[in-house]
Amino acid sequence: MRTIVDRDCLLGHGLALIRQQFQLPGDFPADVLTEAKAVARRPIGEHADATQVDFVTLDPAQSRDLDQAFAIEPAGSDLLLHYAIADVGWFVAPGSALDREAWVRGTSYYLPDGKVPLYPPILCEGAVSLLPDGERAAVVFTVRVDPAGEAKLDGVKRARIRSRAKLAYETVREDELPAGFAELTDRVEAAELARGAARVEPPEQEVVQDNGHFQLQLRPQSWAERKNAALSLATNLAVADALLQAKTGLFRTMGKPQDWAVKRLRHTARALGLDWPKPESLEQLERRLDPERPADAAIMLAIRRASPAAGYEPYREGAKPWHAAVAATYAHATAPLRRLADRYVVEAALAVANGQPVADPGVFERLPDVMQKADALSGQIAHAVIDLAEAVVLTGREGSTFDAVVTDVDERGARIQSCSPAIVARIKTDGLKPGDALRVRLDSADAERRTVQFSIAS
Repeated sequence: MRTIVDRDCLLGHGLALIRQQFQLPGDFPADVLTEAKAVARRPIGEHADATQVDFVTLDPAQSRDLDQAFAIEPAGSDLLLHYAIADVGWFVAPGSALDREAWVRGTSYYLPDGKVPLYPPILCEGAVSLLPDGERAAVVFTVRVDPAGEAKLDGVKRARIRSRAKLAYETVREDELPAGFAELTDRVEAAELARGAARVEPPEQEVVQDNGHFQLQLRPQSWAERKNAALSLATNLAVADALLQAKTGLFRTMGKPQDWAVKRLRHTARALGLDWPKPESLEQLERRLDPERPADAAIMLAIRRASPAAGYEPYREGAKPWHAAVAATYAHATAPLRRLADRYVVEAALAVANGQPVADPGVFERLPDVMQKADALSGQIAHAVIDLAEAVVLTGREGSTFDAVVTDVDERGARIQSCSPAIVARIKTDGLKPGDALRVRLDSADAERRTVQFSIAS
């Protein structure tokens, strides 16, 4: 969810309760704010001069916590991606008040009415962010992308950069992007297809109000968002390979949906009127989904919910960490303003690329628990927000009937998915089995408790 029109304050009140329920932190402690103010003035030193490189950023228009800037240049048949990452490690010292608070938070938490940042805004939206208002400290990854789309880390260095433009997903034109952008992203996407990757990027759910009624809508990613993600993917893959070869690091892992989850998805597809032949695998289905089509968008959201939670694993001798969605060994390095672990992965990659020892390799043993707890909390918040949105959307429609299908049955009853709007709920079993189509009546919608209740319509 990104935008909300909430004239009756149902969502606003519900979001305040979510913040209270999950005990999300408010303001930063005084010592953290004092330290942030001091380090925000730290001069950029020990950084090479890369201000002559034409870096740009590409993010949502309203974003100010800009982790990444990029430039592209040809190198024979290869393309060089210069990917500048905000140098959080230059400002946040291990053991400092900022560092201790970041270990408590783990990540930034995003709600429709605002975020709970990992670092104080004076840093994440100011001195450390790669805004186009002056020189900024960055760690620049040079990633070589060959004609087949394979990415390799050519070098990493600390550098002073100056972004030339803050481009926005919503308004960017192709002619504003660096030469080679389209070719590079096409190569990365072709390599994904060749690996058998099946990254699902479902549309975001948005709640809007029209003539006093709330509507739950799906907003697909723009072409600029999809293409921009390829740059981060190529960099993270190259970093993961370099760290794996150096026998150190922290890796992002994820398994495939289990067989029972795929069966549930087939029932969901049926409810949405999608043609999914039995011989076709889930990966094959994913590749032909179009987020611009409402039914496709709904099944993409269902696939995301059905996929196992991603995790973090430190390097282990003889093990090859794997991320099923990207079909490769993968790491997170490109969002240190928003994720604690990325700062340490960036520092490790910098050391490895320059033949230096990793300062604290033991940190990768401690990070998984912190990051997985933060991820779990993010997931709980996201589910609570969606539950709230669904309840608000259905408020006032009690007694209405909807077409639905049973997606699975367990000891808690039957899980159903209504076809329009695309809402998931539970209902008493009453002999139902997966795949059953039925007509359900909305008995109640409680935005305060974030619950909806359906029964079988007579």
